[in-house]
Amino acid sequence: MGPSHHVAATVACMGDQSPRGNDAGRRAANRVLLERVVSLIGRGDRVALADCYTDDYVLELPYSDPPKRLEGRREIAEYVGPQLGTFVFTLMLTAVHDCVDPDLLIAEYTSDGHVSTTGKTYRNTYIALWRFRDGKVCGVKEFSNPMVAAEALDTD
Repeated sequence: MGPSHHVAATVACMGDQSPRGNDAGRRAANRVLLERVVSLIGRGDRVALADCYTDDYVLELPYSDPPKRLEGRREIAEYVGPQLGTFVFTLMLTAVHDCVDPDLLIAEYTSDGHVSTTGKTYRNTYIALWRFRDGKVCGVKEFSNPMVAAEALDTD
C-alpha cells in the first residue's frame, strides 16, 4: 500500500451514503472505511472512530489470553480503551482481500510502535476478518501473535 491509500483515510465514514445497489460499490465503500479506521486507530482518534462502528459491533480476539468475544461499543471501549495508552503504534495495511460477500474483507496489516510502560518496541502482524453493514464496521475477528505483545509488555 502506498501513499495513495492514505488519501482514502481522509474520507468521512460513509454512513447511509454507501452504495447498496451493487456488490462492487459496496466493496469499494467498505474498503475506504477500512482504510479510514486503520488510520484513525493509529492516530488514537476515539471520537472519529466511534462514528465508524455499529452500536452492536462485535470484536473477536481468538489469540488473546484468554480468547475474547466483546459485544457492543461499551464493552469494547472498556477493554480497548486502557490498551490504547499502553500500546502506542500506527497500523499499516499490507493487503486487503475481497470476498464473495461484499460486506466482508480480509485485511492484513502491521503495527509499528512501542509499549509506554516498558519502552519496548511493539511490532506485530495481523490478519482480520472485517464485516460491514450499512456503511459501518459491525464486526472484526483479529488474529495477531500474542507472544509479540507479551514480550513487549514484559518488564524483564
